[in-house]
Amino acid sequence: MDRPEPEGGSAPTLRVDWPEYYRLIETLALRIHESGYAFDSVLCLARGGLRVGDVISRIFNRPLAVLTVSSYREAAGTRRGSLQIAAAISSIEGEPRGRVLLADDLADSGATLAGVVRYLNQHFGHIRELRTAVIWLKGCSQFQPDYFASHLPDSPWIEQPFEVYDRLRPEELAQRLQPTGRDPR
Repeated sequence: MDRPEPEGGSAPTLRVDWPEYYRLIETLALRIHESGYAFDSVLCLARGGLRVGDVISRIFNRPLAVLTVSSYREAAGTRRGSLQIAAAISSIEGEPRGRVLLADDLADSGATLAGVVRYLNQHFGHIRELRTAVIWLKGCSQFQPDYFASHLPDSPWIEQPFEVYDRLRPEELAQRLQPTGRDPR
């Protein structure tokens, strides 16, 4: 899905700061807990699901695995291209098995989650049960995750707090930190 452009102006944007971002992850974790789902491990989708998976794996004390996927590469990450899935999952536990919680930041069109679920079911026969969890479920999503913290029926563009780093380059960072006159270490 491309960044939506409604008539007469720019797309609606939901700006999320760090405290709200982590509050939503905690809300998601609580919904998973209240469901009674006893998963064996968390598999997060990098990059957007890294923080989600990390926090959930810590709260539930479950191992974390990472699968790198990419679909939003064009136009500074605002236009969806074809889904690319890494050849390997990174985990100290080995191949995913048993009950797995798949974590990502959002279900936008739903294409990424649907594609990854299909891929995992085709390539990892030891997964007994796979459930999905996201912070945001957009109204335009064709995929319904098992868990979500916030439903956004109007499907706004979400500006997450870490996205500032998509535009920040080392030279700009050096300029920003230099005026303080002190070493940030």
